[in-house]
Amino acid sequence: MQTPQIQIRSQFAQIQMQTLPSRQEIQQPKAQLSIEQPKADLSISRIPSKLTIDQTQAWEDMGLMHVFRSNEIFAQNGRQGLLEGISRRAQQGDELMRIENGGNPIVSQANANGYDSMKQIGIKFIPSHNSVKISYQPTEVQIDVKQNEPNITVQPQKPIHNYEPGSIDISMKQYAELEIDFVV
Repeated sequence: MQTPQIQIRSQFAQIQMQTLPSRQEIQQPKAQLSIEQPKADLSISRIPSKLTIDQTQAWEDMGLMHVFRSNEIFAQNGRQGLLEGISRRAQQGDELMRIENGGNPIVSQANANGYDSMKQIGIKFIPSHNSVKISYQPTEVQIDVKQNEPNITVQPQKPIHNYEPGSIDISMKQYAELEIDFVV
């Protein structure tokens, strides 16, 4: 006897995929930049130097002086001489008042008043040392600098972004099949 046979043939399903990749472009434009540097403010002020030479004392030492100054000196010398004369006469009057104490005041006063005093001998420098007065005030310079900050202007640019998304196409390349046969 013959038994029937079953024959089965199958075919798997197959899918196919087609991909289109995504595309992305990014561009970054440069920022617009502006820099301006103002000049610094500079001010210079100065007090000029000053040289002072006073030779009044040197001229007076040489006997060459202003008439008012010479009158003043002569008046001082006259007053000094007057005071010395008054003092000498008062002292000699006191000595004569005390003649009874001994001594010989009349002879000593006659000798003192009758002869000039001895002159001092020495070297006198004309004009005298340090008679010319010199003073110097140096120049004073004041420098003021005010720096000015730079003016910076920045204008950023937004990036340019282009994006195309990718895609996937999925389709059936082959459908599944199942064939069953009975063979007797």
